[in-house]
Amino acid sequence: MANLSLEALLEELRHQQDWLMVQDLDGVCMPLVLDPLTRVMPAAYIRSAARLQGRFCVLTNGEHAGRRGVNPLVERALAGTANPAIEGLYLPGLAAGGVQWQDRFGQITYPGISTAELATLDTLPAKILKGLREQLTPLLPELSEAEREALYERTILANPLSPTINLNALFSCLTGDVERQQQLQQRSLAVMQTLLAQAEANGQEACFFLHLAPNLGNSGGVEVLKPAAPGNVGTTDVQFMLRGAVKEAGLLALINQHIARGTGTAPLGEAFNARSAPADHAQLLELCQRSIPVEQMPVLVGVGDTITSEPDGEGGWRRGGSDRGFLTLLQELGHPFGRSNRVVLVDSSAGEVDRPSLQDPELKGLSDPEDPLKPDVLVPGGPDAYVAWFEQLATELGA
Repeated sequence: MANLSLEALLEELRHQQDWLMVQDLDGVCMPLVLDPLTRVMPAAYIRSAARLQGRFCVLTNGEHAGRRGVNPLVERALAGTANPAIEGLYLPGLAAGGVQWQDRFGQITYPGISTAELATLDTLPAKILKGLREQLTPLLPELSEAEREALYERTILANPLSPTINLNALFSCLTGDVERQQQLQQRSLAVMQTLLAQAEANGQEACFFLHLAPNLGNSGGVEVLKPAAPGNVGTTDVQFMLRGAVKEAGLLALINQHIARGTGTAPLGEAFNARSAPADHAQLLELCQRSIPVEQMPVLVGVGDTITSEPDGEGGWRRGGSDRGFLTLLQELGHPFGRSNRVVLVDSSAGEVDRPSLQDPELKGLSDPEDPLKPDVLVPGGPDAYVAWFEQLATELGA
């Protein structure tokens, strides 16, 4: 499937004047872990990202700020050696799926979000805890109340813009018990579906949606849960997110900002943001073709780790994964603009979370023979190999 090495990609970029790298975070520049609070980001990676200013940005479903955000990782990695807010060492780009913008000095804005929506999100962690106590406690009879409460605290990610149920800690207590893992998934999803229905009943019917990571694609506008299976825990995160907070729309916002920095004019409009973007993949493509002059479109490099593909039982495939949409759109944008856009897929299976591996030559669980997404570069060495290459990229082509 892939036909380029990281070294060959670096050689290509040496000969490009205008290029933009759009990169996911967890599983790409740091291994996947059961508890996000234990993540560690290499200081050298952070400094390399800063050297690529203007050519690098992040696009993540996580968040920049907050106790579980990425900014504390930057601050811990640089503690005693640099002040990221003064030296511009925060990671620029979009978080929360595309609705939380941050510059490299840590200045954060929330394009397109209302105060009423923020107020609803603020109430959710306490409601999620109540729901988990009711739904999950019967599944964990071998644990004491104190043990369960400690697990629930690790399970609820109180992100300001995307409150999340992260099942990794619970799964680790039920290793090999696929049936109960599936029950945890279904009941956790039910908790979030109830909260979504409550928000809709309160007049916010078009404001939020549930993002499942990883997932098996979309059916009727609803993301499909990936059930746990032996050797692959499937969906680990159920995120309560703002409608429009999808990476495909975020990609267009990042391209729009990149062109505006270089030309002084935003081709999609100064106020364009992920929430005002079309929701349909084809419409996003058409908007770019209609609005962006060919000569202004940069060469794009997309980097991610989370794509899925499973047989649908009817001779077809059910495809998903939180990086699939933006990587596919990025690849497709290369054709009408005559650009050699590249997709880099990093192996995140060697972390603490069971995932399909790039070591499998057929990429089972990740791709399939009919998959329209064709990664150009595979990184079987995982985050360590990618970060080493990223540092070389910044050394040679950074400021």
